[in-house]
Amino acid sequence: MRLLRLPGLIILILLTAFGFFWGGFALWYQLPLDLPGVTGGVIVWGLIGLVVLWLEVTGRVRRALIVLIPVMAALLFWWSTITPSLNRIWADDVAQTVTGTLVGNHVTLANVRNFEWRSQTDYTPRWEVRSYDLENLASVDVFLSYWSSPAIAHTLVSFGFNNGDQVVFSAEIRKKRHEQFSEIGGFFKQFELAMIAADERDIIRLRSNIRKEDVYRYRVNLTPEMRQALFLSYLDTGNRLSKQAQFYNTVTANCTTVIFDMIRAITPGVPLDYRVVLSGYLPGYLYDLGAIDRSRPLEAEIEAASINQRAMDADKAEDFTARIRADN
Repeated sequence: MRLLRLPGLIILILLTAFGFFWGGFALWYQLPLDLPGVTGGVIVWGLIGLVVLWLEVTGRVRRALIVLIPVMAALLFWWSTITPSLNRIWADDVAQTVTGTLVGNHVTLANVRNFEWRSQTDYTPRWEVRSYDLENLASVDVFLSYWSSPAIAHTLVSFGFNNGDQVVFSAEIRKKRHEQFSEIGGFFKQFELAMIAADERDIIRLRSNIRKEDVYRYRVNLTPEMRQALFLSYLDTGNRLSKQAQFYNTVTANCTTVIFDMIRAITPGVPLDYRVVLSGYLPGYLYDLGAIDRSRPLEAEIEAASINQRAMDADKAEDFTARIRADN
């Protein structure tokens, strides 16, 4: 009987350790206290966890559960009370989010970002109203921007029109003013999710020229009907997020998973793949699906997709959009 109980005890110990580990991060990122208060709260939480684990390891499981169950119930109840908001003091670049209206085939987008970036902290804010005719929607490009790991990239989708207009949609964290991005914090309700629409000279140049990230562009093969449906799904998502706040999540609600959810709604049956989460490997996934050019090996396609040198050469030029696509 003792041998039979041992696996259950091991599972309980592992679950307890995970629960207190997760709870420690939740308290660290969400306790509404100053740094000393948060630090003290996490230390107390850790001590409670050590006591519970010690009781479990020494076989006093009932005593451990008397502490564990109410403590975890209280943690989960508190966690459920943390809700996203539309009203915070937002960073300038996410102070507005895109909304739009559709009349026939004509779309009007409000709050299209068109900042003039001189550095990450020196810029001229501009939010514009722009109109587009979906009958003239001619192309869809996916941009991937890498800043650290080859496995992680920010995903942006640019829609091109026959008159040369481009508008980029980007699902981004909605940082508060002076707040910094944290991958770990993204698991613990630290950021809301925002849908941003922007000019390519703003949002692409910001990444390639100002932040010095590695940026790649891939033309996506979609039918006219799918292009329009994807554009409208961004419009719907932007309108929804402008009225109903949602938390960003590093894995389940990020820049790439938002796109994937939209595409699956348009084209059911698109297979889920680890490269949707590890978005740096998204080109391989798109290549396997035949969604990007397969006339050359994947490695050659990735090499040709790099836009950094062309973006640096174009810099503030009015024809930035055309020049990052030259000879590609």
